[in-house]
Amino acid sequence: MSTPTLLGKRAVWCAFQIALLLVGLCALTAQRMPAQTAPRDPEIPAKQLITPEELNHLLQSQKPLMLHVGFRSMYQQAHIPGSEYIGATSSPEGLNALRTRVKSLPKDALIVIYCGCCPWERCPNMHPAFKELRNLGYTNVRVLYIAHNFGADWVDKGYPTQKGE
Repeated sequence: MSTPTLLGKRAVWCAFQIALLLVGLCALTAQRMPAQTAPRDPEIPAKQLITPEELNHLLQSQKPLMLHVGFRSMYQQAHIPGSEYIGATSSPEGLNALRTRVKSLPKDALIVIYCGCCPWERCPNMHPAFKELRNLGYTNVRVLYIAHNFGADWVDKGYPTQKGE
C-alpha cells in the first residue's frame, strides 16, 4: 500500500473545499428562493397562478373579483375579505353557480379563484373552476396557489381573513 503523494493530498483537499463551497451555495440559494413558489401545472399556465404573498400585495392596490370555489364550511371558518362564496366546483352545482356569477362580467375582468381545502395536488375544485372560466372566454383569471391548505398558507401567514358568510 502506497502513501498518498503531496499532489494526491492536495487533490483530496481541493475536492473537499469545492464540496463545501457547493453546499454553501446551495444553502444560500435555498434561502433566497421564495417560501412558496407555484408548481408547473399542465392544466393551468404559470402566468395564471398567484401566490398568497403576491395576492396579499395585489389586494393593497386592486380589488379583483375573488371567488371561493371550495366548500361552504371552509368559507365560513375563514375566507379572504371581499371574496364571494361560489361553492365546490367539483360539483355541477358549483360550476353552475360559477357560470351564473360571471355571466355579466366583461371577458377581461380580473377574477381570482381560490379554494384551500387541501394540498394543491389533491384539490378537486381548482382545475374545474379554471377550466370553466377559460372555456367561457375569460382571459384575466388568476388562480391562488395554495400549497398546503388555506389555514397554513394564508391564515397562519397573518394575511387578512373574515369569518362567516
